[in-house]
Amino acid sequence: MKRWIAGFCALLCVLSLAGCGGTARPDSASDTVDSPVAGKKVAYIMQMAPSDIFQMWNQSAQETAESLGMTYDAFFCGGSDAQWQDTVEQCAAAGYDGLLLSHGGQNYAYTFLKDLLERYPELKIATFDTQFKDSAGQTQTLEGVTQFFQQDAQFAELLLEYVCEELYPEKSAAGEPVNILKVWVGPNFLSPFDRRQVGYAAYEEAGLIRTVETIGPSDFSNAEASMADITAAALAKYQPGEIDAIWCCYDLYASGVYTALTQGGYDIPMVSVDICNADIEKMAREDSPWKACATTNWNYNGEFGMRVLALELAGDYDAIVDPMTGETASWLELPTTVVTQDMVSGGGVNVTNLDTVAGASYTDRSWMPTADWMAELLGD
Repeated sequence: MKRWIAGFCALLCVLSLAGCGGTARPDSASDTVDSPVAGKKVAYIMQMAPSDIFQMWNQSAQETAESLGMTYDAFFCGGSDAQWQDTVEQCAAAGYDGLLLSHGGQNYAYTFLKDLLERYPELKIATFDTQFKDSAGQTQTLEGVTQFFQQDAQFAELLLEYVCEELYPEKSAAGEPVNILKVWVGPNFLSPFDRRQVGYAAYEEAGLIRTVETIGPSDFSNAEASMADITAAALAKYQPGEIDAIWCCYDLYASGVYTALTQGGYDIPMVSVDICNADIEKMAREDSPWKACATTNWNYNGEFGMRVLALELAGDYDAIVDPMTGETASWLELPTTVVTQDMVSGGGVNVTNLDTVAGASYTDRSWMPTADWMAELLGD
């Protein structure tokens, strides 16, 4: 009886979206949809707040789910790990068929989801930017769960390629390394940052760049302001020409770097990983030092995740293909592209219309996972 009451309460919590920042979506499953997942109930549960890019994700995931005949709910948990776990638990108890989970913490996600699936073995799960580590820190997998990530090493590689070939081609041609002030936190601070380090290290090892110094925020509760102070202090130690460019592992940190450069009057170009409307606005300013951002297409990311979840629900695991290798896999990575200052300098560009300026790599859809029934329903 107690278990039944707990389950019923959990159902009421989910339906009312109590305290989870959720947004109820109207049922849109059509009786005429010839879909193996028609009538399935799915949810997107995001640990973070609904920023520009994650709202884009949410919208594309919803459109994809409803086009496949499923009903869809979205929950944003405001950066709370506890709230994320509570929401996942409540949705499982409420009878959701599939969950698209984003940004679960690597210190708890594996154990938490392993236990959840033991209690709800029919539940299908796909995760984004969620590492599975056991109590010993070893990487693990969960049978039937697809994990996908941005291709973080490629973020670093493409930005450094841009720096070496577009900003300093004369150094590259002469075989001289480009001197980089590196903005990074690690190792073992955040798994995406560690993966970005893999791409960065490849350029170091090849002798294409030389790291002058590595800096990062000292106050993570106010990272942008902290980075402005840290960067200003670092730059004051060097003479003009000793730093060729600044590479930033994360755009929030890059915002602080931008402040230090512009307020200090430094003529040093900077590049960064990730993108938002504020980044684009700063890149587009006259004489801005912010030259490029590396990003994935967030309109596509939500669709990709929902396609993967739908293929799991249909039992079509063979159709879940890694975009980077073309092979069936349970660990997938999304291809990245570089958005440059030239692309956004004309004005009127934001994260929702980047596809109009960012080129073929940004709008390429050839890597979307699909099956015959899905292609017919989504118009592939």
